Amino acid sequence: MAADTNSKYSVDYILKSLLAGGVAGMCSKTTVAPLDRAKILLQAHQQQYKHLGVISLLRAIVRNESFIALYKGNGAQMVRIFPYAAIQFTSFEFYKQASSILLGSKSHVGKFISGSLAGVTAVTLTYPLDMVRARLAFQVTGSHVYTGIVHTVTSILKSEGGVRGLYRGYTPTIMGMIPYAGLSFYCFESLKYFCLAFLPKWTAKPCSQNTGGLVLMLPAKLLCGGFAGAIAQSVAYPLDVARRRMQLSLMVQGQERFRY
Repeated sequence: MAADTNSKYSVDYILKSLLAGGVAGMCSKTTVAPLDRAKILLQAHQQQYKHLGVISLLRAIVRNESFIALYKGNGAQMVRIFPYAAIQFTSFEFYKQASSILLGSKSHVGKFISGSLAGVTAVTLTYPLDMVRARLAFQVTGSHVYTGIVHTVTSILKSEGGVRGLYRGYTPTIMGMIPYAGLSFYCFESLKYFCLAFLPKWTAKPCSQNTGGLVLMLPAKLLCGGFAGAIAQSVAYPLDVARRRMQLSLMVQGQERFRY
């Protein structure tokens, strides 16, 4: 009976983790989609906008294309981000439990490895959709090469070496994902521990179902997540630039050498 109950709770927990991770990822990515598109355009030197800064670029997109153009490629991002966030969120919990058995529940190395493996797992399974999202976001009105997600996938498969073309830039992505995902989860877990241990009066609330009797309040979670993401992104950013250059190399004249 106990085994059945534990199995039930385990399945319930996994399903809740998938839903929570997916919805959270969709909301956060949609919120920052205009900045994400601006980053892609600047990283790969889109000819029409390469001389602009971030704010002037956003204004130029609205002026030259439309407000909706700020979200160009976000459809592919939404198709990708739900499975990506869900897989990363759930696999992190799985790897964290495994590392706790092998290295102990308080091991910083275990947290870093768990985060890295979760990131690599999610990226590997959803990378083709990231390629599609980058190609669609890089297009500007009047010079479209692709008409949608399906057309982008079929075009890459036909003209860029089949499935291998969908994984262009995969190597720097994995090289960057290991420090990014590892640092992201590690920093978040460390900041959470700091808040619960030293600032519980301002950052935590009682919770009888949680070990220790405390959980972080929403503002504290947002701050911890924001700082953790900023630190991890800064460390891995050069490899993110390499990934975008390789993904978009065939769309930018003079960058054809950035292939795989």
